[in-house]
Amino acid sequence: MTGRPAAGRAGGGRAAARPSPDRWAAAVAFALVAAAVLAGAALGWAGRPVHAPAAPLFGHLLPHAGPGTPFAVIVAIAVVHRGALLAERLPWRRLLAGAWAASVAWTFALALVDGWHRGVAGRLTTPFEYLSAVPAVTGVRATLRGFTGHILLGAPDNWPTHVAGHPPGALLVFVALDRLGLRGGGWAGTVCVLAGCLATVAVAVTLRALGDERAARAALPFLVLFPGAVWVGVSADGLFTAVAASSLALLAVGLTGPRWWCAALGGAGLAGCAYVSYGLVLLVLPAVAVVVAARARHPAMLGWAAAGAVAVAGVVTGLGFAWWDGYRLVKVRYYQGLASSRPYAYWVWANLAALAVSAGPAAAPILRRAVAAVRGVRTPPVLLCLGAAAAVVAADLSGLSKAEVERIWLPFAVWLPAAAALLPGRGRRGWLCLQAATALLVNHLVLTAW
Repeated sequence: MTGRPAAGRAGGGRAAARPSPDRWAAAVAFALVAAAVLAGAALGWAGRPVHAPAAPLFGHLLPHAGPGTPFAVIVAIAVVHRGALLAERLPWRRLLAGAWAASVAWTFALALVDGWHRGVAGRLTTPFEYLSAVPAVTGVRATLRGFTGHILLGAPDNWPTHVAGHPPGALLVFVALDRLGLRGGGWAGTVCVLAGCLATVAVAVTLRALGDERAARAALPFLVLFPGAVWVGVSADGLFTAVAASSLALLAVGLTGPRWWCAALGGAGLAGCAYVSYGLVLLVLPAVAVVVAARARHPAMLGWAAAGAVAVAGVVTGLGFAWWDGYRLVKVRYYQGLASSRPYAYWVWANLAALAVSAGPAAAPILRRAVAAVRGVRTPPVLLCLGAAAAVVAADLSGLSKAEVERIWLPFAVWLPAAAALLPGRGRRGWLCLQAATALLVNHLVLTAW
C-alpha cells in the first residue's frame, strides 16, 4: 500500500517534467526563427540572396555595445522584478504615466546601444527616409495634388523609397515637425520615441474601456518590455503604431462610454492611419474586434465613428489625393525595388519569424491560448489578439510585405501582449525575462536599419 502513492508521486514528477503546451509553442517559434536564419544564409551562399543581410531581420550582424547598454539592462531588471507588482497596485492614472515613462526609458536605452547619432539622430536622415524629402514640400495642397506623379521610379523628381511607399500623410507628419521648428534627425527621432511609446498606454486603455482592467494591468509589464521597442526607436512605424493604437483606444472609449466625440475621433484616427501607411487599412480587423468586444452597447456610436472616418477621407480626397490611385502606383513602385528580387517563397514564412522576434517569445504561447480560448468566452484580450493576428496573416499573404516586417507590422504586433493575462500568473515573470532578453540580444548582435 505504501508503494502505490510513491509511484503516483514519481509519475506526477515525470508528467510535471514534460514541456507544457506553452513551452512547445515558444519552441516552435524559436525553430521558425532558426530555420529562417539558416535558410536565408543558405540561399545567400547558393547565389540566391534574400536581400536582408541579417535575415529574417533587416540589418547587419555586428555584435556591439554602447552607452545605452547598462541603462537597458537596469530598466529590464527593474520591470521584471517590480513591474507586475506595481501594475497590480498603483492607481490607474499613475500606472499609465509610469508605464509610458518606463517604455520611453526602455526604448531610448535600446536605441542608444547604437549611440546617439547612429541610434537616434541619424536614423531618419538617410536618402531613403522622409526627412530628405521635407525641403521639396512647399504646401500641403500642392503636395497632395501632385503626390502620385512622383511615386514611380521613372517619374520626374521621384520620391525617396519610404516616401513613395506610403501615402502623403507620413511625409506631412515630418513636414509639420519641421515647420514647428523641430528640425533634423534628432528631433524627429525623439518625437518618434516619445509618441511611439504611447502605444503602451493606448493598449491598456483599450482593454480597460472594454471592461477588463485586470487584463490591462497584467499586460502593461509586457507592453513596457515589448521587444518591438528595438524598432520603435527609431522608425516612423513606431509613430504609426501609437496613432493606430490610440485610435483604437478612442474607438473603444467611445463605444463603451458612450462618448460620441471619442468615437468620432477614433474613426477619424483610423481613417488617418490609412493615409500614413497603405497597409494600415488592415486595422479594420482589430477595429472589428473592438466593436465585437464592446457588445454593441451603444450602436449609435458606430455612426459617429463612421462619420469621423468619412470626414477624413473626404477632406484628403477633396484636397487632391486619391488613395486608390496611390495604392495602385505603389504596388508598381514596390516591385521596381528590392521586392522584385526578394523570393516570396522564403519571405511568406520568414516574415512570421521576424514577427516572432519583434513580438517576443511570449507571443507564441499567448497566441496559442487566445486561439484555444476563442471557442469559449471571447474576452476583449482574446479578440484583440486574434484581430491583430488576422491582420498579420492578410498582410503576409498579400505579397506586399517581404522583409522589414519587424517594423512594418509593429501596429499589429503590439496587440499580442494585450492577452498576456492568459498566461499563468506564476510563469509570467519568466516570460517577461525572455521578452527583455530577446530585445537585448537582438539589439547587441544586429545593427538594425531602424
